Amino acid sequence: MSNHDFPVRANASRRAFLKRASALSVAGVAAPWALNLAAMADASAAGATDYKAMVCIFLYGGNDYANTVTPYDLPSYTAYQAMRPSFAHTRANLAATALNPAQPSLDSAGVAHQYALAPNLAPLMPLFDGGQLGVLLNIGTLVQPTTKAQYQNKSVKLPAKLFSHNDQQSTWQSSAPEGALSGWGGRIGDLFESGNTSSTFTCVNVSGNAVFMSGNSAVQYQVSTNGSVPLNGLKSALFGSSAATEALRTLITQPRSHLLEAEYNRVAKRSVDADTTLTSALAATPALTTAFPTPNNLADQLKMVARMIAAAPALGAKRQVFFVSLGGFDTHDSMATTHPTLMKNLANAMAAFYQSTVELGVAANVTTFTASDFGRTMVGNNDGSDHGWGSMHFVMGGAVKGKTLYGTAPVVANNGADDVGQGRLLPTTSVEQLAATLGSWMGVSDSNLLTLLPNLSNYNLSARKMGFV
Repeated sequence: MSNHDFPVRANASRRAFLKRASALSVAGVAAPWALNLAAMADASAAGATDYKAMVCIFLYGGNDYANTVTPYDLPSYTAYQAMRPSFAHTRANLAATALNPAQPSLDSAGVAHQYALAPNLAPLMPLFDGGQLGVLLNIGTLVQPTTKAQYQNKSVKLPAKLFSHNDQQSTWQSSAPEGALSGWGGRIGDLFESGNTSSTFTCVNVSGNAVFMSGNSAVQYQVSTNGSVPLNGLKSALFGSSAATEALRTLITQPRSHLLEAEYNRVAKRSVDADTTLTSALAATPALTTAFPTPNNLADQLKMVARMIAAAPALGAKRQVFFVSLGGFDTHDSMATTHPTLMKNLANAMAAFYQSTVELGVAANVTTFTASDFGRTMVGNNDGSDHGWGSMHFVMGGAVKGKTLYGTAPVVANNGADDVGQGRLLPTTSVEQLAATLGSWMGVSDSNLLTLLPNLSNYNLSARKMGFV
């Protein structure tokens, strides 16, 4: 990638300079890429007049792909059941969730395969059949298209620290292992925050903190399932005194001459202002009538996303990126009891969220997708599965070309043509291709996609987007 000159603007703040200087000192040999990201964010001014949002549902722990999207044609099912006899779904229980896509799903040899959703994913069946849900087959972290022979011969570059939770979570979210400074969700936010009335509400995280939401300039705004999180001492009278509260507000928000004090107060003021703005916008937005399931923490998070989408006009938001998550997917054991509950919570939350976007009239403007550290082994370890690589995921929304399975169907076989042992799938579709598809839908140009996604240039032009929107 060429090293473009960094555009210097007369009004560039010291804060931005220090942030970039710090980032570039860590970037090291990746400095040209970091410089390009900074240049792209500074030069871009999104002029979107419509509204679009993408929502990442991250399944922490590494979701078991085979008990999520299960082989259903008889030869594949027989092989699947033989490799995990103690916790495979029975074929009879899969009959009601068998998928009948618009086009057959083919493996690399052109053989058709059929799949069924986990029984507890039944709430998603109407969305699949109605064309609002698609399935992504064998997607995962890659640096470039990789064959099994290349993997075995170590003749191509592979993602760093495969099968490591923290590193693969980071690679899914940022294209780099743990320690990455920005994620592709945040980098998309960089391009569009200037088109939002308040840049604060461009990247919103309802589940804590994730590198996916950090950009070069975009900063993830963290909220709770109840809304904004006010600063202690300001949400109620400090020591019972309103005067003390106002004194504290002044102390932590007034301009300062010292560089670090000024930056601290700037961040504090942004938080205080955002709390006031968001609280007011949510209060003025009519309550949703869509019923979200309880108790279900993922549903609670998605309900807050829906409420913020409803408040987007009041917030002046044209483009938004949201992040929610569900944990508990590191199922080395107790698969038969743990995983079905996770699937139930996931399906009920996703179905309710989609219905809320229909209620709000923005179903075609919101695209939701699932992600996870990695898939797991097809071969069981008695009552669970171990860390894997490629996995199956979902895309959902009114703009999604659903009732379709995207990607190449993997052959079910231990150490078969499509896995590197124990049913660890070698991905045939990369996260970069997913990200490019979503980024393009959000309005990112093809040239900017190559800067957002450092590995995308390793793919042929015709293969860079998946076509599900």
